[in-house]
Parts: sequence; C-alpha cells; structure tokens
Amino acid sequence: MGQEEIMLEGITLGNIDERFDLVRDRIREIPDELTCVNEEKYTYLDFFDVKAQYINKMLDIFGKIESGDISDILGKEINHEMYEDIICDNYNSSYCNPDYAEEKLGIYGKAFSFISAEIAELPGLVFDKKKAEISFLLETFLELYFMFNNRDSITVSSVEDVVRSYAVDYAEYHTIARMQDTFVSGGNLANDIIESADLSDASYLYSYGEYISDTEIKMAEYLASLPQERIDDIAKTFADGFRRGYTVMGVDFTGKKNVQIRYHLGQERIVRSTCEFFSQMGLSPILFRTASSRMVKRGTVRQGYESSYANQQFCYDHRNDNALFLNSDFVERRVNATKRAYEGFKNYDNDGEILDLTSAFAGPAVIETFGEDLFSPVQKGSVPTLTKEQEALERKMFGQLAQVSNEFIPGDSYSFSIIAFPVPDIGDDFEKIFDEVVAINTLDNEKYKAIQQKIIDTLDIADIVRVIGMNGNKTDITVQMRHLENPAKETQFENCTADVNIPLGEVFTSPVLKGTEGVLNVSSTYLNGYNFENIEIYFKDGVVSDYYCSNFLDNDSDSEEGVEKGKRYIKENILFNHEFLPLGEFAIGTNTLAYTMARRYDILQKLPILIVEKTGPHFALGDTCYSHMEDHAVFNPDGKEIVSRENDFSLLRDTEPEKAYFNCHTDITIPYNELGRLYTISPEGDETDIIVEGRFVLPGTESLNEALD
Repeated sequence: MGQEEIMLEGITLGNIDERFDLVRDRIREIPDELTCVNEEKYTYLDFFDVKAQYINKMLDIFGKIESGDISDILGKEINHEMYEDIICDNYNSSYCNPDYAEEKLGIYGKAFSFISAEIAELPGLVFDKKKAEISFLLETFLELYFMFNNRDSITVSSVEDVVRSYAVDYAEYHTIARMQDTFVSGGNLANDIIESADLSDASYLYSYGEYISDTEIKMAEYLASLPQERIDDIAKTFADGFRRGYTVMGVDFTGKKNVQIRYHLGQERIVRSTCEFFSQMGLSPILFRTASSRMVKRGTVRQGYESSYANQQFCYDHRNDNALFLNSDFVERRVNATKRAYEGFKNYDNDGEILDLTSAFAGPAVIETFGEDLFSPVQKGSVPTLTKEQEALERKMFGQLAQVSNEFIPGDSYSFSIIAFPVPDIGDDFEKIFDEVVAINTLDNEKYKAIQQKIIDTLDIADIVRVIGMNGNKTDITVQMRHLENPAKETQFENCTADVNIPLGEVFTSPVLKGTEGVLNVSSTYLNGYNFENIEIYFKDGVVSDYYCSNFLDNDSDSEEGVEKGKRYIKENILFNHEFLPLGEFAIGTNTLAYTMARRYDILQKLPILIVEKTGPHFALGDTCYSHMEDHAVFNPDGKEIVSRENDFSLLRDTEPEKAYFNCHTDITIPYNELGRLYTISPEGDETDIIVEGRFVLPGTESLNEALD
C-alpha cells in the first residue's frame, strides 16, 4: 500500500487538481469585483479584498514552486512578505488579531479572525505543496465570500456553520495526512535540504517557507563557522544518548528503522551529522514541519521542525480557536482517523518492502532551543473560549488519542532523547554560552552516577521528604515516600545520567500521593512557552487543590480580576484545562555546573525545562515519568529495580483507562538560591539533610558545591 493510498483510503475528495484550479481562478477575480462595490454599503469589503490579495500572492508562489522556478522567491523580502500580516505592529491592524476583527466585523469577528489565521498559515502548505489542504481552505474562504456578497440570511450561526464544516468535514484527512508526515521517512522538503543544501550559505533557510528571522540566520552562520569535528562531537553525543536510552530503559532495538528528528531551523549542520550517526545504527530520519503553532497546546518539546514565532501573541490569541468547532463529531472523526492511519501503517509498502511503521518506529530525537525573550501574553476578551463541555470533550479526545497511540506503539516499545542549545537571541555572550552548554552536555556520567547514588540511598530509607524555601520563597511541601519491601533489590528513585534527557543530573521518583501536601512556590519561571511570576501551587494528598500567579496584578495589588486571570492562565497552560492534576514526579537536580552557568550569564529564567530541572528540586504536575510503561521493569545501574513507577491514578489504567492519564507533564523547579532546606525524615523521626541553604551537605555529595564556589 502506497503513501497516497494510506492517506486517502475511504476519503472521497474528487479530483483535487480540478478543485484547486477552480478555486484559484475564482479567487483571482475577487479584487477586481470588489472595486465596483460601494464600500459604505459593504462592511466586509476590506476583509475579502485584503485576504484575496494575499491568497493570490501565495498562489503565485505555489505556481513557481510547482514549476521549479524558485530562484526569485527565496529571500528575506519575499519571506517577510508572506508573514507581514502578523509581524510586530502590523498585527494591531490585522484581521488575525481578534480585537481588530471584532472592532471591524462585530459579531462575526471571531469566525473571520479564525479564517484569517488559517490563511496566515498558507506558506507552510504552499512550500510543502499540500494542494488538497490549500483547496479546502480556499473553498471555505470562497463560501464565506459568496455568502456575504449575496447578503442573504447571514447570521452568526450560519457563519459559524461554515467554519465548523471546514474543521469537522476534513478532520479525517488532516489527521491522516499529519500522521503520514510524522511516521514516514524521506522524500520531503526537509530531507532534500538536510541531504543536499549548501549549509555554508544561510540563504538555504528560505527554502522551508517558514518565517526566518535573524535568529535562524545567525544560528546557521555560527554553526557554519565551526569545524566539522566539533559538529560531529555534538551530534555523536546526541545520537549516542538516544541509543543508550534503549539500554537504560531495557527496550529491544531489533527491527527499528525510523527516527523522528525535531529541530529548530538553523541547526541543519547538527541535524545532517546526526542523520549520519543514525544511519550507522540502521535508522532513517523522519523530518516534518511542526503543525500549526495555533490551536496546539504548547508543551515542553517541539513537535517537528520549526522556526521563531513571527508573533507569539498571535499564537496565544488563537490557542482556543477549536472552541468554534469542537464537538463530539469532531472528536469521533479525529480519533477514528488516527486509528485508521495506524492500521494502514501496519501494512505500509516502503518501495517494495512491506514495513510495519509502528514497530519500526524508534522514537523522537529532539533538539530544543532556549534564549528567546520571555513572553507574557496580553489577555483578550475577544478570543474564543472553550465551554466547560468543550473542555471535557478536549480532555476526552486527548485521552482517547493517547490510548490509540499506546495501543499501536506502546510506551515501552521505543526510546527518545532530548538535548538543548541556546539561540543567538540570548545575547552578546551567545557563543560562550553555546560552548558551556556543550560542555554541560558532556559531563562525566560515572562521576555523577556515584554521587547521585548517595542521595538515592538516603531517600530510599526515608518516610517523607520535606522541602522548604528561603529568600522569600514560600515553598513548604512534604512528599510521602514508599516503603520498600525488598531494599536490597528495590529502589524508589531513578539515577538519571545523560541518555534520554541530556544533560545529566537528577534523581526522580513517582511519589505516593496520599500524605503529600503543602505549597510549591517559585519567584519566576518559564513553562511551556510562557512566563509565570510568583507562581504558587497548593497540594492536598498529592493533588493540586489551588494555584496562583501574579502575572496580571497591577502594582502588586491582589485585584480580584488579576487573580482570576492568573488562575485561568495557569489552568490553560499548566493544567491544560484539567480541574486538577496529581503530582507525577518529585526529583532533585544535581547539575550545579548548569546552575552556575545560568547565574553567571543571568539566563536562569530562559533555560528550558530540560536543563533547569537539573538545577534544583522539581515537582511535575501531571502523569508520571513512566506513563504507559508502568508494567515495564526499569533498573538503575546498581541493578535495583525502580518500583515507584505508578500512582493512584495510573493504577486505574486497566479498569478505568479514561481516569488513569492526564496526557501532560510539566516540571516546576526551585532554584538553589531559593532553597532553604531539603531533608528526609525516617520512620523513626530521624532527620537527614541533603541540601541546606542551596548547598549539598549529604556526605559524598560535597563535590557538587565546587561549581557553586
């Protein structure tokens, strides 16, 4: 079965070439038609005129890409023209801006702003030559144009019906096409760039069709200046970590063929070298464009290759656009389409070779970035919001999608690896910081393994662990430990070195929920793409009972409106619209070198979770680190089995699977300078200090303070 057959089986689309030609030719006529319309009598003239002109520009670019005549569309000027509607101050007068759309279009503002935002994503579809998806969008635009041009029986409901039909009717196609991109290796735009582009000339970046800023250009130029040996060392650390993950997690590597590589544009030299190392392991790269940055709940790792955001407020404003169409029909279509795609992948014909793509999937290898300006969004009343019923539907959908995914690709059947590097936005010390991060990524595993074992030995005999803040940090939390039935062969904490999570430097566990309670507080932190100020999370029996942040308070005044905005901000971006989340992980970070580097350059807030979680104790809200692989035995280097792999919720996975998982996991770290005391209390009441006033005091761990000194 070929790629196109998997994608289209059972989905009737008609002749896409004919549909595309018809809609293209009709939209080309709109600007001339509108010059004859009395603007005073036609309130919506400007919207259709502006969008039709933009669409026609993108169709011209599409024609050149199809013909292979692309020399004059690859450059900064054309690239920024494709995104000019949402760049910087242009966004203030863009129909993509819900405030502006509401001001100009009134009750139809939300729907029109959604369509405008969909149109703003055309560059990716155009450069990937997604003719069907372009046709679906432009047909919807035309349908609205005809509706308002005729001005017959126009209501908010009729407009929203058009939007809903666009999203729901094509949900199956979009889902299967997306999965095709993320599980089939080779033969796409990114593969061509990685394999054959001249990476010494940063202009290759414009071939993606993504928004290209100075960030991507400077990153590519810097990496182009490094000797190949250094690039290979970086790539080898990354690839070796991925392969070592299979050994550490006890997963069979036999039959693995494909690996997803997720990266930031500008990192192509690292990716090219990484692909070569993976090839030596028998793995082919899957390279794919990140799905729309809108309407995708932003997590801690990227979902494909991507570039800098043209406008983060644009993404935030449209984060809940699915409120316009999220219903049970949409959920059913998306879940069923996902299952059908996986079933199709079981019999995929890879150039004459029958290949089970699900069992051949080796996992994702992710290169994260950090250093961008911290982003605190503006809250707007004009944006779509999910109803309580839709929040429940969304949770149900993500839960069912996770179940389907785990059915075909169980969590214990593959590995992963994540590494992070700074981007030039981090400041004048970018090159120094980059070098130090490379050094941090290659620390001595054996040294840290021995030190961390000292901490684990102390934690394993504890009844509870107490964590208390200092320097204004209000943290005061008690974490309940497990009783080990066989301490000689069992342990509660994983000894984490540089394999799946690079750099090394933490011990972590899934804590007992009952008896875990208190308040977690951090003065400032960057989570899931957003900045949080003075965040407080309260726990009762290991479950979030309340939360607070000061992002939206004026002059430090606890105004009721500001408090409520802060709570909504946390619920959307940390709790992901769950009414509560359990504490999925408790960990102690030991990478004092990373912490010292961050303090020296004043970039602690800008570090990604991947690194910052290693710079102090941290607590994760959501699922445990062993989500969907609780029954898979995992062992530490000393041979002891890590038995703390589940909690009261994941225990329901066989009887009530809809209650077992939350499909999110967000780490919140207390930096050493805000940590007053971390100590254990034994069943007999004896106290043992591990960290006091930000310094390791447990015997055998004192060398960790050398970096702090």
